[in-house]
Amino acid sequence: MSAQPGHDSDHLRFHREHEHLTKTFGADTFGLKAEAFARFFGTPLFLGGQTLLVATWIGANIWGLTQFDRYPFILLNLAFSLQAAYAAPLILLAQTRQAERDKAHNDADARHREALAQQAARHTTQMMELLRQNTELTATTKQLVERIDKLTAEMHGHILQERKD
Repeated sequence: MSAQPGHDSDHLRFHREHEHLTKTFGADTFGLKAEAFARFFGTPLFLGGQTLLVATWIGANIWGLTQFDRYPFILLNLAFSLQAAYAAPLILLAQTRQAERDKAHNDADARHREALAQQAARHTTQMMELLRQNTELTATTKQLVERIDKLTAEMHGHILQERKD
């Protein structure tokens, strides 16, 4: 594919400046771990595992297999509170970073659409100029054809006149 003059063939050129937003929490170790942790909260594996752990916890304490957290399960409630205390900020952080990333991509897309519109306007202007030139050439061709037709008729008349003489 050959590049046209004034046309940048890098179709992602408007998104390049936002590549640092690719990772939701950044590229550092904490960010990568936090992202993985926040993403894991919404998976069926996490929900199923947590349900199994809670059912086992309650069942073991009710049936007397262990006595470390008897009814009303205060330790289990504390574990849920601790989980919520960490999950909420991580989820909010993920949403904030996703919103920043979405805004950056929307801005880049808007600039790309604007560039495409400008390019289309330039192409329209070029097409109008070519159409005008084509119209002029067609008119010139018509004039020349009419002139040739007239000259041909005149020559034919002269030739017939010479034969009669």
